[in-house]
Amino acid sequence: MRIMLFAAGGDIGGGKTHILSLAKELSKENDLRLVCFRKGAMSEEGPQMGIDTVYIDHREGYPKTIRFALEQVDSFRPQVIHCHGAKANAIGVIVKKLRGVPVMTTVHSDPKLDYMGSPLRKYTFGVINGWALRRMDYYVAVAWRMRELLIDRGFDAQKIFTVYNGLDFSDASEEPRPFKDESEPIVVGIAARLNPVKDIPTLMKAFAIARKEDERLRLSIAGTGEEEESLKKLARELGIEDVTVFEGWIGDIKAYFSRVDINVLSSLSETFPYSLLEGAYEHCPAIASNVGGIPSLIIDGETGLMFEAGDAELFARHILRLASDQKLRRTLAEALFEKARGEFSLERMRADQQRIYETLARRAAVKGRRGAVLCGAYGKGNVGDEAILTAILSSLRSLDADMPFEVMSRDPKQTAKSHGVGSFYIFNVFRFLKALRRSELFVNGGGSLIQDITSSRSLYFYLFTLWAAKKLGCRVIMYGCGIGPVIKPLDRKLAAKVLDSTADIITLRDSGSLELLKEIGVKKPEIIRAADPVVNLPAASDAAVAAAFREEGIPEDRPLICFCLRKWPGFNGLEAVAAAAEHAFARYGLVPVFFPIEYPEDLEIGKTAAGLLRCPSCVCVRKHGASEAIGMLSRMDLVLGMRLHSLIFATAGGAPVIGISYDMKVDSFIRDIGSDACLPAKDLKAEELIALIDRKMGEGKRNSEGCEALKELEKRNVSAAKRLLEESRA
Repeated sequence: MRIMLFAAGGDIGGGKTHILSLAKELSKENDLRLVCFRKGAMSEEGPQMGIDTVYIDHREGYPKTIRFALEQVDSFRPQVIHCHGAKANAIGVIVKKLRGVPVMTTVHSDPKLDYMGSPLRKYTFGVINGWALRRMDYYVAVAWRMRELLIDRGFDAQKIFTVYNGLDFSDASEEPRPFKDESEPIVVGIAARLNPVKDIPTLMKAFAIARKEDERLRLSIAGTGEEEESLKKLARELGIEDVTVFEGWIGDIKAYFSRVDINVLSSLSETFPYSLLEGAYEHCPAIASNVGGIPSLIIDGETGLMFEAGDAELFARHILRLASDQKLRRTLAEALFEKARGEFSLERMRADQQRIYETLARRAAVKGRRGAVLCGAYGKGNVGDEAILTAILSSLRSLDADMPFEVMSRDPKQTAKSHGVGSFYIFNVFRFLKALRRSELFVNGGGSLIQDITSSRSLYFYLFTLWAAKKLGCRVIMYGCGIGPVIKPLDRKLAAKVLDSTADIITLRDSGSLELLKEIGVKKPEIIRAADPVVNLPAASDAAVAAAFREEGIPEDRPLICFCLRKWPGFNGLEAVAAAAEHAFARYGLVPVFFPIEYPEDLEIGKTAAGLLRCPSCVCVRKHGASEAIGMLSRMDLVLGMRLHSLIFATAGGAPVIGISYDMKVDSFIRDIGSDACLPAKDLKAEELIALIDRKMGEGKRNSEGCEALKELEKRNVSAAKRLLEESRA
């Protein structure tokens, strides 16, 4: 590929390291040119590293600088321009406008904090940078938290990629540091810009506290910046002036960390700082504030120690703990070295960035309609509905990795963060219609949307979405759906008419839905009996499930019976549930577990039911994602569920199930897996529930056959979507 990097050129420290390291690696397999808008260390070191580097003196002014950038683009003809820094961003979007080249930027820090402590620069350069960022085609966030911050600020999740910084560990020593003599000084060091966002005053206060208890401590501050004089004054005020060294700019950062005993970082905001990797390279243990992408590398107590930003007291205790324990310093340093070398290498960063450029090139080549609008009961906190969305997105991405999505949601920001999609409020009709006009596919996404048991208004809304999608030129698939109940005669007639005239393919998750479509006279769409989309979702790892059990206090060495309950008009069977739970514990040793599928709505009823018991029990109080829920429910010896997806999750994991039915979809699912273990929620009787528990425990087998049958049926959803896409693009 032909790649052009725009850099402000005045970058130092981690910023300079990142750009030059990335440029050098990318140059090995691509045509690359680095354009610096300032003469400085970067423009000098680039050619020394074999990078095609050009620069213009920043004193030439913006008009000449923009002409220079356009000349470079015209001569080099890049496929993508990748910007680094505020000045580069501003010039990049101007070049994009004039030359039509896709432009992206790496967001190295929170843009709103870049000029912290400098109001003039904030309201000039900061405002210009904010304007430029909004006009970029794509973004690279150097930490997951930065990605979420950008989404919170209204940036499109589908245009944001996450690439953690990487360092070349190929020449790093495998050997740990030798132990020091106990009488030798312990050097606490920080390598950072001396500006407010790094919050070095908190470090100095923490050091001063620790120094009172351990006189071996010394403080080394490496870096330059506008706060240097105020920090020196603070050192005098704290009485640590004689044991604090302001190192100034450090050219050889590896040599610096080789003589530091404890690498520290006190930032208020970070993305993913190079100083932690550079310290790890030299087998230096770390203490850092819990901000930005730092937790991706520093796991408290495993690969380092952490504190909340601004907490000088805890910071001081961490310094003292490491200063007094050489073995702990070595243990943390070696764990950090292995994690950094394994997960944050320069080669990994280059490969991730290369894939992004290739993705951008593919997307730029696509013309006309593209992508899908997904409609469902998303963003409400129901793990079942979120699992449906995860499954549908996974299936569609397997057909087209670059497919863009717009998801209708009750909580668009959370949906965007969780699933990496475009998202808008479900009742934002103008946004909905706009999305349909540029999409090729409309997906009525699983669940029982076509029903009037909750209200006819809900039914009319979802029928409207189908009608609008067809009217505006989308292919329409109803994907792994449940249909019904539709009770009112007018509703049945309207539903049949709209489904017949709009849907191209309807895939159904249960036989009851198929029967209802026949009853109301839907004939024109292709109708396929499939299964719920979630049955092929993978469960969380054994380690993740074990961790979730520990957090919820669920015993891993005891047999378990799980109840997934919900509030529902007419359901007054908590005493029956309690009696059945106590019977299961007394006769089979099954510890009752109450698990919420919709969070937090199902918490209260679970707590109420547990409060009726005289035997030990557990109430899950955390919100668990789909993979965790599947893994946790599959570990149960028996699952009794009102929520349909509790039964689906358990069956997908092979656990035996009993349905407590408040809706025809529960009866239909139990019937479809070849079982009759289902009781009506209304007037639930303890003796009937106990009899079913005894029967299931007497069978003594996992539900492996039902699990495999469902997984095979579910593949029909994907096949149907594939055919529809191929027809649309033919």
